[in-house]
Amino acid sequence: MTQSLSLSTLARLPSSIRPHYDPAALRAGIVHIGTGAFHRAHQAVYTEEALAAEYGDWGIIGASLRQPGVSEMLRAQDGLYGVLTKSAAGSSVRVVGCVRDVIHAPSDPQRLPALIASPQIRLVSLTVTEKGYGLDPATHSLDFSRPNIAQDLRAPHLPASTIGTLFAGLHGRRLAHGRPLTVLCCDNLQHNGKLLKRLVLAYAEQVDAATARWIQAHVAFPDTMVDRIVPATTPATLDEVEERLGLRDDAAVWGEPFMQWVIEDAFAAERPRWEAGGAQLVADVKPYEDMKLRLLNSSNSLLAYLGYLGGCDYVYQAIALPRFARLVRRFMQEEAAPTLSMPPDQDLAAYQERLIERFGNTALPHRCHQIAMDGSQKLPPRFLAIVRDNLAAGRPVRLSALAVAAWMRYVGGTDENGQAIQVQDPLARQLQAAAQGNASDIVDRLLSMRSIFGEDLPRSERLRSELVAALERLQQAGSRATVLEYAAA
Repeated sequence: MTQSLSLSTLARLPSSIRPHYDPAALRAGIVHIGTGAFHRAHQAVYTEEALAAEYGDWGIIGASLRQPGVSEMLRAQDGLYGVLTKSAAGSSVRVVGCVRDVIHAPSDPQRLPALIASPQIRLVSLTVTEKGYGLDPATHSLDFSRPNIAQDLRAPHLPASTIGTLFAGLHGRRLAHGRPLTVLCCDNLQHNGKLLKRLVLAYAEQVDAATARWIQAHVAFPDTMVDRIVPATTPATLDEVEERLGLRDDAAVWGEPFMQWVIEDAFAAERPRWEAGGAQLVADVKPYEDMKLRLLNSSNSLLAYLGYLGGCDYVYQAIALPRFARLVRRFMQEEAAPTLSMPPDQDLAAYQERLIERFGNTALPHRCHQIAMDGSQKLPPRFLAIVRDNLAAGRPVRLSALAVAAWMRYVGGTDENGQAIQVQDPLARQLQAAAQGNASDIVDRLLSMRSIFGEDLPRSERLRSELVAALERLQQAGSRATVLEYAAA
């Protein structure tokens, strides 16, 4: 029976793929909330590179706010896990050692706030997905009606929500010693640092005004942009990692070779040397954030909805079809790129071609269904921001409307062969009920959902007309025929 990866078996591995320090001796300086696959394949890898370049107390204590599976899995392996990098050119694996513990916050609601309050912790980072912040997507404010937020307001010392947990930790930090802290949001939210600060302050002002003032003065919330395609781990992933390591690693993750992390250089205290791993420290993240959201994320979602409806399980299968590749290029060039304002050294044309290459990485089967999850949360930053800018400038919105119409067709819950779609979205039932009937009625019902489309877009006749036309074509001709028509026009 193959032994598992752990501190006791680590020395069996070649020095080239294991940490260049003793993980058992590494002290923690970072708390990370949301220790899922993306964090382990992205921020933790950058931290590993930082430690290799300049060793310091930058171990990570991870925390899960939901299920205990990840914490149990990583604890069984002493926090160690492999990262498999795959492309058509080949694959490689390395073992990451900087995650020193992972806790399950709901099992002990006071432990995570106590860690955040600890003086040895100088950074708190988060990857809890868009829906983890209790955000009203239409107003970009904290939704106090959400059950976990309302519960936390009643019992702030026993938090369940992300925002309540952050406040409880910051409140304890102020009372204990008042040392500054940096809170680093690493989720795909526009102006994510500024947004998180606003949410935390809104909550704090309801609970303790003195702590709200202290947060304003002593806690930094830099904006960030993160990028790496990290598909869900499969049994085949685990088997490949085991074959390469000679050890069983149930916590392994995998991703593409491309990685990017852009961070606003506005920290409250010291930080790891993440730039040693290629992180970009900049004065303003917004141009890079917009570039990623409006070119990569939006194109990925466009491929996911249209590809799934067209019978593609994976993104690489969709982009391999010439009509899909032409459509994505047209969308990026004609509707997404014109809304961007980039630094002079950023080559947008080269970035777009790199995206096409990344989407086509057959070694990384990224499921369309996985990307299509939580569309009600992803639609506003990925497509509706583009639509708003182009409507205001009098530019076309036809291809963006096709993407939104594909989402409308998808959330109806039945594919083009009459098979059920398992729609995973916080508003799944409401969306599915609204997305039945003829195209005109579906568009009107879904556009009326102000939490997604706001107050302005439902009043746009031009957008409505394009949505109805696109949805009608999808209903009548199907995805592949519709893509061919829109790609050629």
